[in-house]
Amino acid sequence: MSLATLSKLTGINKGHLSRVERGLAGLGDDNISKVAEALGVTPDDITHKEKP
Repeated sequence: MSLATLSKLTGINKGHLSRVERGLAGLGDDNISKVAEALGVTPDDITHKEKP
C-alpha cells in the first residue's frame, strides 16, 4: 500500500507517515489504531506487543 493511500484511509499526513516509516517519528495510540484498521491487522501486530 502506498503512503498516499494509507494517508487517505487514515487521515494522517503523508509526510508524517513517511517519517514514521523511516523511524524519525512515532504514532500515538489513536493513530496506531487507524493504521492497523487500514492495513487489516491489530494494533498489537504493528507495535509487536504480545497479548496477555
